[in-house]
Amino acid sequence: MRENFLVVENVSKSFGGVKAISNVSFSLSGNSLLGIIGPNGAGKTTLINIITGFIKPDSGRVIFKGDDITGLPGYKIAEKGIARTFQIVRPFLHLPAYKNLIIPLYSKRVKSFRGGRFGDRDTVAIDLLEEVGFERDSSVPYKSASSLPHGYLKRLELARCLALQPELLILDELFSGMSMSEVAATVPIIEKLKAEGLTLIMIEHRLRELFRIADKVIVLNFGEKIAEGKPSEVIENELVKVAYLGAESA
Repeated sequence: MRENFLVVENVSKSFGGVKAISNVSFSLSGNSLLGIIGPNGAGKTTLINIITGFIKPDSGRVIFKGDDITGLPGYKIAEKGIARTFQIVRPFLHLPAYKNLIIPLYSKRVKSFRGGRFGDRDTVAIDLLEEVGFERDSSVPYKSASSLPHGYLKRLELARCLALQPELLILDELFSGMSMSEVAATVPIIEKLKAEGLTLIMIEHRLRELFRIADKVIVLNFGEKIAEGKPSEVIENELVKVAYLGAESA
């Protein structure tokens, strides 16, 4: 386990006077899976947007592998090895599914890993799609993204991230909109990625599935961190019960 692989120190962000994130801190060891949970509007996606360079914090720092990446643009952070999915899928709808992976496969980061020598990128794209659950010998990888069901689009988003060969993968509600069978098929994929050495952060509302695979969970509510610990500890926290169920149920 690589200690302090990612460190978030006292990060805050306000929008029009409303505090979306207030002095949030946590650290993440390498080759682990952190879950981030909380009610809608708790600040989860804002926190991820800060880590991945989509917005700049008003204060605080983000340290990745010992380097201060606070405020760097998103593409620079991706080059350093952090990739993320989005709640709303953003494929190139007019392209075949496998062609959606060509842009990340031509990225500066991937070229540096391969020394400029890559081989057939189409084959690599198909390999990655198979890794996330596409049927290799079917027509699905060759269909336009616009024709794919939602579950496939979610997995396509995951494959595009994996194409960047990230060291930290952040999944923003990957299971959202998936059927129970699709979620059940995707959980082992996440477990396999972690077993292969990838470090992950997952924002999720599907708590049962998340708690099965997370090493640690932090809970946000109204922009503040109210709990942190193992899933079994967090679920028994009184503040968490109030945040999710209301004061009368706590």
